[in-house]
Amino acid sequence: MIERYSTPEMRHIWSPHRRWEIFLDVELAYLDALEEDGIAPAGGAERIRETVKLDPGRIEELEATLRHDVIAFLAHVEEQAGDATAFMHYGMTSSDALDTVTGLQLKEAAGLIRQRLVELESALWSLADGHRETTVTGRTHGMHAEATSFGLLVLGWREAVCRGLERFDGAVKRVAVGKFSGAVGNLAFGDPDREVRVLKRLGLEVEPVATQVVARDRHAEFFSTLAVIGGTLEQIAVNIRHMQRSEVGEVHESFGGGQRGSSAMPHKKNPIDSENVTGQSRLLRSYALASLENIALWHERDISHSSVERMIGPDATATMEFTLRRLTRIVTNLVVHEDRMSENLAGSGGLVFSEGVLLALVRKGLKRQDAYGYVQRAALKAAGDGSSFEDNLVADAEVRALLSEDEIRTCFSVREHLKFRDAIFERRTRSR
Repeated sequence: MIERYSTPEMRHIWSPHRRWEIFLDVELAYLDALEEDGIAPAGGAERIRETVKLDPGRIEELEATLRHDVIAFLAHVEEQAGDATAFMHYGMTSSDALDTVTGLQLKEAAGLIRQRLVELESALWSLADGHRETTVTGRTHGMHAEATSFGLLVLGWREAVCRGLERFDGAVKRVAVGKFSGAVGNLAFGDPDREVRVLKRLGLEVEPVATQVVARDRHAEFFSTLAVIGGTLEQIAVNIRHMQRSEVGEVHESFGGGQRGSSAMPHKKNPIDSENVTGQSRLLRSYALASLENIALWHERDISHSSVERMIGPDATATMEFTLRRLTRIVTNLVVHEDRMSENLAGSGGLVFSEGVLLALVRKGLKRQDAYGYVQRAALKAAGDGSSFEDNLVADAEVRALLSEDEIRTCFSVREHLKFRDAIFERRTRSR
């Protein structure tokens, strides 16, 4: 996934070279602090910075023999910097480096994802605002319900993305943590002030009570949040797919001049990008499940989570960024058929105005259930024989005993359905 579909920026974050760069940054940040505290001789960190040229291939060679990635990294640095590395990794355990590096990589990846979320929110707002006056048939259970605004439908999608952004910011804050608290988290050979100081320089929060590792509920929340956002993206994509169906035809994904829809049927324009978003959302849910399985570790630590995270870290973040970019492209270039929306609304034969008639009868003093029966009788007749629902009501003696013809026909207007449209737009979540 990450090699083919992700952006160069995301690939860089998860590349072996970048990973070892961050490892070196973490180790040297701690060595700097050891020198400041008079534990390590001055100048070692600077000498390492000047001397070491990272070679992921060489680290891989060393790991093949040592069977330990962190030790292979340290050996690679020692090969080049010699005695200057004497206090490197002093008082640290492997997970001090590993978890702090992971926190930094997730924070970097989250920055790209957040940018894509903001871009999608902006695209949805533009689409919603541009179609706030476009009337469309609202549907429940896939059936015609009442008239609404296409802009309001899109605004609802946009609000879900805003909530996702809020969840995401919280999850990133809680996963962007590190530790330098040693083999079981008790700072036996460390110092709490030094730990906080170094992590602050790196841009991370400290795990206040660690074991050998940062607690994995943090990571589970992050990946689960990606899955929840993925569900929102799928919700948008599924509705676009429904609205593109031949029988509905209210919107279409953009279709390039040289694009082909089917190998067998030249007429096809398929919602392939929206279907792709649906599929990617399934992957995001699978990564969330894997992260939830990582919470429970034996005692102060085992290694069962490690192999999982090496896969889902790059894949989940790359999948999220890819899916956001794809949906933003769909929304930005969406073709909206306002004429078809009007045709579909008119095609209901006025049935979408049934509630207005029901309430008009209630206001005249009729019991609600009796009013419901009168309106349903006229509606089912129209649905069954193709007659006019409005004319059926006008011809119904029991309805006419309470409502004049003008009062009935007044109920058949979208104005009542959309009178608070602008008020709803005004109470939207403000852009972030």
